[in-house]
Amino acid sequence: MKINNISHIFFDLDHTLWDFDKNSALTFEKIFNINNLEINIDAFLEVYVPINVRYWKLYREEKIDKDKLRYGRLDDAFNILQIKVKRSMIYKLSDDYITYLCTFNNLFEGTIEILEYLHQKYQLHIITNGFKEVQQGKLNNSNINRFFSTVTNSEMVGVKKPNPKIFNHALSLAKANTKNSVMIGDNLEADVQGALNIGLDAICFNYHKEVLDTGVKQVDNLLELKQYL
Repeated sequence: MKINNISHIFFDLDHTLWDFDKNSALTFEKIFNINNLEINIDAFLEVYVPINVRYWKLYREEKIDKDKLRYGRLDDAFNILQIKVKRSMIYKLSDDYITYLCTFNNLFEGTIEILEYLHQKYQLHIITNGFKEVQQGKLNNSNINRFFSTVTNSEMVGVKKPNPKIFNHALSLAKANTKNSVMIGDNLEADVQGALNIGLDAICFNYHKEVLDTGVKQVDNLLELKQYL
């Protein structure tokens, strides 16, 4: 069913357009090699990925700061794996990860096609909780920055999704309003519920195929957005 009277579309970036999991895995492989660490990447990611999800939830909820997130997620993973890594090396890995992350630019299937399709009809925007020093690099290096009129980052607003302030800031920057806009993202709490809480329509990019409430608009593939827009 088409959503009527839409002029502006707001996208999340990581896990929605930019394939964070794939690019992150490649980054860890690279930085472990650079630093001569013999760590099984599959075993590491099995432990690290859920830890990272928990840390990002704490970060969204303002319970930890960026430095604690960047260091703690690695330290916890190494401790669980019983791998001894010096504190100074964890800080170096944390910095290297940020340095190299946006050098890998795998996008979800259909990203360029759907952006080209939507760009002809709507103004497109980004709202992201990711670190400001890497998000613009992801957009530029993956060649999708050209599609977006505005980019709102949580660090420029001082709060993170699902806080209403970041959505309102993005709407104001785009000269849009809740009635003529829609939010698209993978995170039910941050993207979808955050948008709905201020009266902004939302579509969940449910690539993880979670069971969602029947009232939530959702797609499994980005090209399915054509059903709504």
